[in-house]
Amino acid sequence: MKDKLEDIIKDESRRKQFHKYYELLMEWNKVMNLTAITEYNEVVDKHFVDSLSIEKAVDLSKIDRVIDIGTGAGFPGIPIKIVYPHLHIILLDSLNKRVNFLNTVINELGLNNIEAVHGRAEDIAKKKEYREQFDLCVSRAVANLATLSEYCIPFVKKNGMFVSYKSGNIDEEVKKSSNAVKILGGSVEEIVKFQLQNTDLKRALVKIKKVNNTSKKYPRKAGMPGKEPL
Repeated sequence: MKDKLEDIIKDESRRKQFHKYYELLMEWNKVMNLTAITEYNEVVDKHFVDSLSIEKAVDLSKIDRVIDIGTGAGFPGIPIKIVYPHLHIILLDSLNKRVNFLNTVINELGLNNIEAVHGRAEDIAKKKEYREQFDLCVSRAVANLATLSEYCIPFVKKNGMFVSYKSGNIDEEVKKSSNAVKILGGSVEEIVKFQLQNTDLKRALVKIKKVNNTSKKYPRKAGMPGKEPL
């Protein structure tokens, strides 16, 4: 396996963790749908490097607690954890078999202070141990930004950040979601646009600052944020 990570990850022990992660991803992908991207170099560029692009928007050395909503196969949370081991990370997913995969990755890679949690964001965000407890919420989940904001902003502390990973053509979606973001206590601070290395993919990180506490009525009950975005 050609070590394409050398240019990005200087630490050999962390590169080994990424290689192990890739192997586990391919092994489990045979029996459950984790990723359509399977070629090693593509996984590096489109999953690992893309996950780490958060560095373009946030200084992670100043962050402590992170939650990754709709993490799926662990993106972006696990790559972030490998490179920034000081972080305390929660990986949230609604599918139990994906949580089983994530727990295997956490154990096999020897990661500490990271936990995979099974549940829907609408339910978990109501629990006091999670609500407004995080410096940073991240999500690469495929959903409208207004819907994602209702899933994610309730987890963020006041003055914390929610960063949504999006495709490059995001301006109209950001505009349409501005009312939802405001209702939930957020304010769009910056949109960081870039092209993902070695690909023709245009990407954007939508950086939303939590300026006010979220009203207790949000998020609404499971399913509502997707069916009827604010």
